[in-house]
Amino acid sequence: MTLLALAVGGRGLVDPGEPVLYADDEAFLRGRAAFETIRVYGGRPFRLADHLERLAGSAERLGLEQVDRAAFTGLAREALDAAGVEDAVLRLYVTPGPEDGGRQTALAMVSTLPPDLEERRARGLRTITVQLGLDPRVRLRAPWLLGGVKSTSYAVNMAAEAEARRRDADDAVFLASGRIVLEGPVTNVWWRTADELFTPALDLGILAGVTRATLLEHAAALDYRVHEGAYPVDELAGAEEAFTSSSVREVMPVVELDGRPIGDGKPGPAAAAMQAALREAAAN
Repeated sequence: MTLLALAVGGRGLVDPGEPVLYADDEAFLRGRAAFETIRVYGGRPFRLADHLERLAGSAERLGLEQVDRAAFTGLAREALDAAGVEDAVLRLYVTPGPEDGGRQTALAMVSTLPPDLEERRARGLRTITVQLGLDPRVRLRAPWLLGGVKSTSYAVNMAAEAEARRRDADDAVFLASGRIVLEGPVTNVWWRTADELFTPALDLGILAGVTRATLLEHAAALDYRVHEGAYPVDELAGAEEAFTSSSVREVMPVVELDGRPIGDGKPGPAAAAMQAALREAAAN
């Protein structure tokens, strides 16, 4: 993805090639910062208020200053206007600055969409499972593990994606102890059996995806019953179809898990219906 525009709190628009963070910012030193990634449709960030709410929650859990939603809305608008594109990726960041306080930074960045999204959607994703080795609900009982927080400490997530590529796959699915399905490195996970959809529950400490919430709102109108809970990976592997959801990738079919096909090994009807519903929601 190519960075098109950058707006910084207190400074406004900044040349994307210009440095904006101090070397002693804890975002750089320790990965202590919160962020949101938002899909932009027709120049409008989808469900910006929901993303700002989650950003504020993540910032609070990380001990950062209160997020100024109005200021971030203005930064996002500045960056989007400067980028001048209809469809894009908007990223919002809040960093704490140095340990001794001050210089907290707010950023809004606009980038191009990944160029291969539709090709990957058409063929579906090959995935692998990655064991985290945690009790499925330990992240909520242990707040220091930051379950459900969208922070820039993404090294484990990126390592899981790298392992997927090493094993000739496209993405990973995290498992807790007992081989309970959690989420992907940057996605929520879904699967279908007959007219029932299954997805891990938020009380497992997974991220409360904004796209996930949108699909939950529309599933009933598509005649699907949704179940949220703690499910072993065998249920995902034995499903008729599976897919992931996220802001940038939207609904992405999953056709293979650990080298074995899911269902008939092709993108299924629920993924297509949910993708269409998501696009309709974004257009309204």
